[in-house]
Amino acid sequence: MEELRPSPPNSSPLTPLGFLDRAATVYGDCPSIIYNDTSYTWAQTHRRCLQLASSLVSLGIRPGNVVSVLAPNVPPMYELHFAVPMSGAVLNNINTRLDSRTVSVLLSHCESKLLFVDIISYPVLQDALKEIVDPPIVVLITDIYVTAPSDSSPTIDHTYEGTTSAPKGVVHCHRGLFIVTVDSLIDWIVPKQPVYLWTLPMFHTNGWSFPWGMAAVGGTNVCLRKVDAATIYDEINKHHVTHMCGAPVVLNMLANYPNRKSLTRPVHILTAGSPPPAVIKDRSKDVIISGGENLSSIEVESVLYSHPRINEAAVVAQPDEFWGETPCAFVSLKAESSRVTEKEIIEYCREKDATLYGAQISGF
Repeated sequence: MEELRPSPPNSSPLTPLGFLDRAATVYGDCPSIIYNDTSYTWAQTHRRCLQLASSLVSLGIRPGNVVSVLAPNVPPMYELHFAVPMSGAVLNNINTRLDSRTVSVLLSHCESKLLFVDIISYPVLQDALKEIVDPPIVVLITDIYVTAPSDSSPTIDHTYEGTTSAPKGVVHCHRGLFIVTVDSLIDWIVPKQPVYLWTLPMFHTNGWSFPWGMAAVGGTNVCLRKVDAATIYDEINKHHVTHMCGAPVVLNMLANYPNRKSLTRPVHILTAGSPPPAVIKDRSKDVIISGGENLSSIEVESVLYSHPRINEAAVVAQPDEFWGETPCAFVSLKAESSRVTEKEIIEYCREKDATLYGAQISGF
């Protein structure tokens, strides 16, 4: 047995591309992609990916070449997760929130041969290409649902990748992506044919492997160009969404949306954030001694949270020459809230908690 080498009869290479082949056979007539009024079946998506892979080869893309994508969660972005590896090339997704300098660094670093760019991100790319010695071939992704930006239109937020110095590249193999995809499906207990809403950017670690995962289970991909609370609620109810992913900030946005709608059915949500620190530092003390009175910062926060206009609150001790210490509250208001003054909040706190009548509260 030790001398049995891997060969076609006894060993099959693991690749996420097989998920699409199976989806086209098993779920051929079922919906694969929905984007506004556009929809495709799995058979159509399979055919489109094969055609796109063939086009890449005809453009001179060879095995091992890097094909970059600068696009939001639109159908071409999804299809490129299959078409690029089908051609033997390496897929390189670029964050649409990066500025032109960082985009140029990434393109130069990975030696990209071809770049697909969404029409909204094209102005940023134009500036990035000026700094590249050997620029890639550029293919523009058009969209009938958006208007091309003018020279003065805002196109991107200037942010950087969360690493030290310049962004870095990490290479994944077919086998690794296959295993990660299967692991994600099993860990989340994803059933067959879910309806998945793309609130997580596909350029974030390949959308946590769910572009391939949805093909594996014959799911429906509901694509979103922009993560917007109103649109998310509408899409969930319109398409009977069953699953979605997103960072905590997205969930917070949905929870605090003033015009949120009741959902017709439960939605399974997978979220993740940065790992917590080894030690979590709280405020130096919970009890504030103000004029000889012991005030609980936690109780003051509870009173603040009961205010209809307050979304978040934190209370700490503030040095005071006369009282020794006074509560200092930091608050953020709910999105739908009208203007509220420091005086109004202080009066509210004192009405709700008698122990605060003699205390001084400041620093809103």
